[in-house]
Amino acid sequence: MPPSLADQPVEPADDDPEPLTEDAYAEYLDALGDAWEVVDDHHLEAAYEFEDFAAALAFTNDVGELAEAEWHHPDLHLSWGEVGVELWSHEVGGLTRADFAMAARMDRIYAEYDED
Repeated sequence: MPPSLADQPVEPADDDPEPLTEDAYAEYLDALGDAWEVVDDHHLEAAYEFEDFAAALAFTNDVGELAEAEWHHPDLHLSWGEVGVELWSHEVGGLTRADFAMAARMDRIYAEYDED
């Protein structure tokens, strides 16, 4: 059985010289949680909901640590009870497999908050 998307490495975008097409990313999108959507065949967006600002901030910090460790940085939008995310590979001007792996890891982090 292949590893889950969240267990795949987040590799540098230079391994993917061109953005993925809809046909190429459809399987990756299906593997993500319901929070994610592809916008304009260019980037991923999600909104995670929390009970309060403190939980949203803690999630933001956890995603920030992941982003630094993987050197793959999403745009994060923190507000009371919600964190919005935009994610794409700037180097190729669109989506790569690494974006979907990163999104799956964010879903995994969120699951830890959702259980509380």
